[in-house]
Amino acid sequence: MELQPNDTQKLIQDTARGFARDRLAPNARMLDREERFPIEALREMAGLGLMGINVPEEFGGAGAGVVSYALAVMELAAACASTTVAMCVTNMCAELICQFGTDAQRKRFVPRLTSGEAVAGAFALSEPHSGSDASALRTTAKRVGDRWVLNGTKQWITSGAHAGVMVVWARTADTGGRGISCFIVEKGTPGLTAGRHEEKMGLRGSNTVPLTFENCEIPVDHLLGNEGDGFKLAMTALDGGRVGIASQACGVGRAALDASVKYMKERQAFGQPISEFQALRWFVADMQTQLSAAEMLTLRAAWMKENKLPFTREASMAKVFASEMSNRACDKAVQVHGGYGYIDEFPVERLMRDARVQTIYEGTSEIQRVVIARDLYRAHDARS
Repeated sequence: MELQPNDTQKLIQDTARGFARDRLAPNARMLDREERFPIEALREMAGLGLMGINVPEEFGGAGAGVVSYALAVMELAAACASTTVAMCVTNMCAELICQFGTDAQRKRFVPRLTSGEAVAGAFALSEPHSGSDASALRTTAKRVGDRWVLNGTKQWITSGAHAGVMVVWARTADTGGRGISCFIVEKGTPGLTAGRHEEKMGLRGSNTVPLTFENCEIPVDHLLGNEGDGFKLAMTALDGGRVGIASQACGVGRAALDASVKYMKERQAFGQPISEFQALRWFVADMQTQLSAAEMLTLRAAWMKENKLPFTREASMAKVFASEMSNRACDKAVQVHGGYGYIDEFPVERLMRDARVQTIYEGTSEIQRVVIARDLYRAHDARS
């Protein structure tokens, strides 16, 4: 049985598919080779309602729900994962401000993200010495009169050099995770500096930079949520973000499968298309099966979030499985293409590089397994 999207979900999916086909796919290779950040495409996506899919319409979003978001991300990532990751982080920031911000913060910052005015959002949690162990971050924020003063360094910040609105985590007390708070920081704030663009293996069209805060002063009302609630906000955002990464992984994996099927039907060897050889048929059969399972896990997590059900375990299951199956599909796609899979004339070389980070960012595969097992044991204890 194949799940059918409702009318709203179908509209968002079709919109994303058409934009991906017409605007993203033709430019994906160029963005990768030139490491060019897709400002124009992101603004066009904002005009289509894709920069706030799960954000209420009153703040410029589409209000279409998490399943619509997942379906859109799958379509976009199949064409250009670099552009899609910037779109995902922007959606993530807009949702976080909508969920935890004051009315004034929602009215001021969310429309800037959803409209494209801010170009993109940035999620500044990781630091040089704290990745998986987010509670060990060292950036500080001290209250001085009617200002917060931030000092420290963030690492691996997607869209950091271009984002007009950033959510930034900093330590406001020396009490572990309970001493972390979250802040909204705008581009151009004195004391905020974006560092050198990282030259990455994949997602080369996605801007990734360190951010330095040196006596960076922001208004006191830029605190997001309550003081000391930052770790909770980060974990909430990452649960939803993992649905986005799983959706990206499904899209990239699907692109690898489609490229493989197309190539196999065209490539001749030993007097026949290589699609006739059983070994290669089994390659694509496994890819189809694994990616279909990944899509179902991802859409289940999205549906649970949309319906306000606990979804932490499901999001981690979707993320770890989809990201690993995407990497496996891309690896097989390169093998199917033989020598052509190793050069950039064919897209599978780029897809394989783009897929690699999926098992690392927004929680490594190892961290996902920790989350899944911890939640499993907690549920078991509750039933005992």
